[in-house]
Amino acid sequence: MKLKYATMCALLIGVWLLPFKTAAQQTDHLADSSSFYLSENNISVQSKADDYLYQRTKPVPPWFARRIKATVGLFIPVNNTTIEVGSQNGTFGTEIDFEDDLGFRKSSSTFLSDIQWRASRRSRFDLSYFHLKRTTSYQLKRDIEFGDHTYPVDASVHSFFETSIYRFSYGYALLLDPKYELGLMIGAHILRSDVGISLAGATAELGYNDGFDFTAPLPDVGIWGGYAFTDKLALTGNVSYLSLKINDISGKIISYNLSVLYQVIPNLELALGYTGLNFKVDAQKERLQGYFKWGYNGPSLTVSYSFGPRHPFQ
Repeated sequence: MKLKYATMCALLIGVWLLPFKTAAQQTDHLADSSSFYLSENNISVQSKADDYLYQRTKPVPPWFARRIKATVGLFIPVNNTTIEVGSQNGTFGTEIDFEDDLGFRKSSSTFLSDIQWRASRRSRFDLSYFHLKRTTSYQLKRDIEFGDHTYPVDASVHSFFETSIYRFSYGYALLLDPKYELGLMIGAHILRSDVGISLAGATAELGYNDGFDFTAPLPDVGIWGGYAFTDKLALTGNVSYLSLKINDISGKIISYNLSVLYQVIPNLELALGYTGLNFKVDAQKERLQGYFKWGYNGPSLTVSYSFGPRHPFQ
């Protein structure tokens, strides 16, 4: 009887405690669900934060960095040209200053052109071209030796100097910001020059002429950069240098450019700049050997047109 009474009491107590146990289990389940939900939210928020930070740190170049840019303009260099040409038997010619000894004008005008491809935010390729042709007639003030002949004092001579310069370069921006960029560049100037002197005699038999031409590839390395003062005004520049010998041609080159850009309309820019190129070349040919030194420095006025979207890297 006592055992039966105890069993009934235990059963009643169990039934009475069952709702409390169920409520506790439901509370634990809700807590676990809330933790999982909060964990998912934390992961989602962290993922969005990472994406935002990645977008924030992606470099954006200044406004003047466009996908494709074509440039043409006027260049007014002040020239300083020296050449010395003689035979390979050891009889070297006279060192001739083109401006002082042959009567060339120091200042001249020509055109220049450039096309730039911005392959990515940091990488750019440039191809430039420059051509200059100068001629003069002059009565010599002293004897000069050029090539195989001597040109006597008071002789009337006709001289010419023609050169074409191609430049190809690749640049990579180490520092990049919407206000500025600064990087390294590697490239080459390919110089094609032809110079000559002719003496006009009383007859064709008395006249003679000499010429010397060469093509010199001159690699160079340098730095380039730019700074945007406003969304329309900027300053850009580059400088490069190298000295080396390739086969029978040795040379040294220093080039530089500094320009102020102004954006007239979204795809059109005007630039006022100052450009310089100074090089020395020693070249040997089949019968002749020559030393050529030329420097030009002067202002330029160019116009550039850009193709593609205004902000291709945003």
